[in-house]
Amino acid sequence: MSSSTTLYGGAAGRRVTVRDLIAAKERGERWPMITAYDAMTARVFDQAGIPVLLVGDSAAMVVYGYDSTLPVTVDDLLPLTAAVVRGSARALVVADLPFGSYQGSPQQALESAARFMKEAGAHAVKLEGGRRVLPQVELLVSAGIPVMAHLGLTPQSVNVLGGYRVQGRGQSGDELMSDAKDLERAGAFSVVLECVPAELAERVTASIAIPTIGIGAGPATDAQVLVWQDLMGLTQRPARFVKQYADLATEMDRAVRAYAADVISGAFPEAGHTYG
Repeated sequence: MSSSTTLYGGAAGRRVTVRDLIAAKERGERWPMITAYDAMTARVFDQAGIPVLLVGDSAAMVVYGYDSTLPVTVDDLLPLTAAVVRGSARALVVADLPFGSYQGSPQQALESAARFMKEAGAHAVKLEGGRRVLPQVELLVSAGIPVMAHLGLTPQSVNVLGGYRVQGRGQSGDELMSDAKDLERAGAFSVVLECVPAELAERVTASIAIPTIGIGAGPATDAQVLVWQDLMGLTQRPARFVKQYADLATEMDRAVRAYAADVISGAFPEAGHTYG
């Protein structure tokens, strides 16, 4: 497989498109997605070859300090999305539609999504839910806005679901399968599966032609997504599905303490960091 056709780390001559993601599924190529909320980290992830960057409503916690995703607004996420678009050159940038910005009606969803596309330059949007949001998905797609769906543990519905727990066991698994197929028919280009049994995620992945993106859904999905602060070791109590690939919290603590010590002792700034 040439670097020009490989989704992860492929040629950077143009932006990744939703067609590229579907083609990767047809080839059997797995790929990584990661969250981003600012231009600097977006540039790092983009240059590392990550094909899809998600400006998640998880910004509510990792950027704004809330306890859940519910308080974050469209106006909160628009500047973050614009920064990620400016900081990247190849990745497809997906903006989360926050709680309360699309559930009311298809027209509300269109108005919110249009702002992300027009004002922030997003290339697609993501929304949560199954059959109840099919009219929203259909209208957005008909208006030319690519939609990433999200099933399983949908954090915006955490109060209805009774907390952050695995979804899709028993009869609810059949419902999730049906929702995934309905979302595909409605025009969604991919579907996130969060905190569902691995066996169910494998069956859903095999049953639809659009990519599945797992987070706590086992290894059989077409792609995986993590919040970047989780995988970099900045989260104090990461979820079970998180694998930490670095310990930035410890390294940042070390660096800040070293800087502070140099300032207190007068070792910084030295001649090499001073203008004559």
